[in-house]
Amino acid sequence: MKSKLQFLIALLLVSTLTQAQEQTANLSMGADYTNQVFYKLNTGTASSFGKDSWDIAFLRNDARNIAVRANEGRGITVFEASNDINDWATINVTNEASWTELHNSNTAWTNGAFDNGSASFGWGEYNPINHHVTGSIIFALKYADGTYRKLIIEDYYGGYTIRFSTWDATTSTWSADQSATIANANNPDNSFNYYSLENATEVVAEPATSAWDFVFTKYAIDYYGDGSLYYPVTGVLHNSTVSVAKNDEPTRATNPSLTYSTDINTIGHDWKTLNASYTYDANSNQAYYVKYADGTVYRMYFTAFAGSSSGDVTFKFKDVTSTLSIDQVSEGVSFGIYPNPSTDKIINLIYDVNALSSSNNNLAVYATTGQKVFETTLNSNAGFYNKTLDLSSLNSGMYVIQFNSGTTSIAKKLILK
Repeated sequence: MKSKLQFLIALLLVSTLTQAQEQTANLSMGADYTNQVFYKLNTGTASSFGKDSWDIAFLRNDARNIAVRANEGRGITVFEASNDINDWATINVTNEASWTELHNSNTAWTNGAFDNGSASFGWGEYNPINHHVTGSIIFALKYADGTYRKLIIEDYYGGYTIRFSTWDATTSTWSADQSATIANANNPDNSFNYYSLENATEVVAEPATSAWDFVFTKYAIDYYGDGSLYYPVTGVLHNSTVSVAKNDEPTRATNPSLTYSTDINTIGHDWKTLNASYTYDANSNQAYYVKYADGTVYRMYFTAFAGSSSGDVTFKFKDVTSTLSIDQVSEGVSFGIYPNPSTDKIINLIYDVNALSSSNNNLAVYATTGQKVFETTLNSNAGFYNKTLDLSSLNSGMYVIQFNSGTTSIAKKLILK
C-alpha cells in the first residue's frame, strides 16, 4: 500500500494545478429596481433592460411550445375576465371581484399567467384542422397605477396575434381596439419576444439565451403557499440552460444534499434579509452552485444588497469545476472534495452512494512521506452526503486524500494553505 501511495504522490507532484480565482461582481438594478440585470458567469458580463419597458413576454424558441408571461415585476396582475369571447364589448372593471386572478410560475419559464386560464392551452383551444391555437379567453390586466387593459390572444401559428384595449376611467369606456402580431421569427437568439401594450410596440428585453445564466428582477411569489396572497419580491431567476444547487455553508458546513434543480427560482430572493435598521444583510453563508450543460460548475454567494435605494448588489463567484468534480469509486459510489486548495484547512467531502460496502468505508489523508495523518469513517447508508473535515491541525502543504469503499479506492491531491 505504501509503495503504491508513494507512486501516486509522485504522479500528482508532476501534475499541474489550475485553480480559478474568485471574482467579484458589482451590479446595479438602479433606484427602485428600474432595470432587470442579466449576468453570465463564464464571461463576467452583465446586460440591463428597463423593467417597465414591456408588459407581456411570448415564448418564441419552439413552434410546438407556447407560453405567455406577464410582467409582474412592474406590478401587473392578470385576471381571467371571461371564457366567452363574445363578452369582449361588455367587460367592465367594476366586475373585478368576479374575475379569476392568474400568476406566472416561479419554477418554469414555460408556464406564464396567461397559460393558467381555463382553456386547454390556458388562453385558447387547439384547432386540429389548421393546427392553430385560437383564443377563447378574455383577460384583464391591472397595473400598479390603476390602469386596466383587456386582452385576447386571438391566434398562435408561428407567432401570437393579440387584440387589446385600454379602460378610460373618466368616461368608463374602452379605447378603440388595437391589434398586433408578434412573430416567432423575430429575435432568433432569444427565448422570448416582448410587447408593450402601453406603447403598442415590440421591445427587446433580454439578451441572447446563450449570453446569460440568471437575471436580477422583481417577481411575485405565493406568500403563504395557498394562493391567497401574491407578494412582490426582488431576487434572481436562472436560465433554463443551467441548473442550480443550494448549500448552507456557515463554516464550509455540512448539508445532507447538494441536488441540482432546474426550478428557475432556486437562487430566488431569500439570500438577503431586512434587519432592524431597515437595511439588508446578504447571507454570505448560503452558497449556490450553477452548473452548465457541459459540466462546468460555478460557486457563488452574495456579500451585499443595498435595496431599492440604489438596487446595488454584490456577489462573488468562482469556477469550481475541478475542485468540485465527482469521481467514480465503483459502481454506485462517487466522491469529491472542495475547496481545493483550502485556505483555512477546512474542506467539504461530498460522496454520493447507492450501496456502500458495510465495512472499510473511510477517508484517509497522507503526507507526501506516505504517513497517514488523518482518518475518518463514513456513513454506510445509501444517500448523498456532505461532510466537513477540519484539517487545521495539519501543516500547510500538499497531501493525498484517499477515499475507500470496500475493496476499491480513489485518491486526490489536496493543497492546504
